[in-house]
Amino acid sequence: MRARRRPQAALLAASAVLALPALPHGWPKSLQIGLTESPGKHAPVQLGFRYQYLANEWWTWNPSGTFASMYVHDSWTHNAIPVLTYYVLLQSGPSLGGEAATDLGHLRDPQLMEKYWQDATLLLQRVAGKKTVVVHVEPDLWGYLEQASDAALASQFAQKWIALRDQYAANALLAYHMSGWGTKHDIVYEDPADATVRAYAQQSAAFYNALHAHFDLSFEDFSDRDAGFYEKQQGNNKTWFTPADFRRHLLYGAAFVQATRLRMVAWQIPLGNTFLNDTWGHYRDNRVQWLLGAGNRGHLRAYVNAGYVGFMFGGGADGTTSAFTDGGYFFKRVRAYTPTPLKLP
Repeated sequence: MRARRRPQAALLAASAVLALPALPHGWPKSLQIGLTESPGKHAPVQLGFRYQYLANEWWTWNPSGTFASMYVHDSWTHNAIPVLTYYVLLQSGPSLGGEAATDLGHLRDPQLMEKYWQDATLLLQRVAGKKTVVVHVEPDLWGYLEQASDAALASQFAQKWIALRDQYAANALLAYHMSGWGTKHDIVYEDPADATVRAYAQQSAAFYNALHAHFDLSFEDFSDRDAGFYEKQQGNNKTWFTPADFRRHLLYGAAFVQATRLRMVAWQIPLGNTFLNDTWGHYRDNRVQWLLGAGNRGHLRAYVNAGYVGFMFGGGADGTTSAFTDGGYFFKRVRAYTPTPLKLP
């Protein structure tokens, strides 16, 4: 039976590739690896992307918002596409309770939003140029908006970003952020059947489609911290990915790509590996090994065929593993991958 199924599986994979949406304008033609990098610091390997958070009052980090332009031009000089994760709204005003209430309250405050759009305009003016830059718009916010069922507010916000980009920085690609938990479900904890995974992905896609605003691509994240970090620091041992979890994650992403016609980037992937000892800065995880480990190129290829176009690694909290505290594993595996990168269909 297994021998007879293989040709059919190959045909299904081929048809999925043919049905993929076009690559964003200016995107690399091969799958590139990225890493979180501070200004002026560069990894000892060639990276396709490097990303930096822009948080509250980023425009004061250097005079007149030049922090953004300096980071972008430094990235271009080193042949990397700069990715700026714009995470400003939450900190733009007083806390209104939890993150969801604060984000939504700020969005509904006309005076606060007037200042927000002034700062977003400054960003786009600073990154304007002839080369590609990615602005990753407000991760987490879209998940809270989806949970609140406020597609109208989300649409206004999305369309304003796109209008400003079109006016000030045509070279900038705008990235939506798909948070699977916006459905009020989490496939890592629930371990649902495939049909349920597809239904959740369709729910995520329906919210994006209701915005009637075309982003260039979507980001999503496996997790913001190493599984060992969650286990040792928070007593949560349920964030480890098994092969079945990777399969569900891939299925969710593939269904979202098909339903939205957006290519996908996996972002802020934990950098731990299973050779570490679960101490501060050295927490275990298995995602780098699954994606870049020796003999695992088929795993990467499956994501590429599903519509993924980039993998960006980095911790989302102090104390998580970094590329400089992981024993050299990440850089070793990037060096092995870079000479023969996977072509993007």
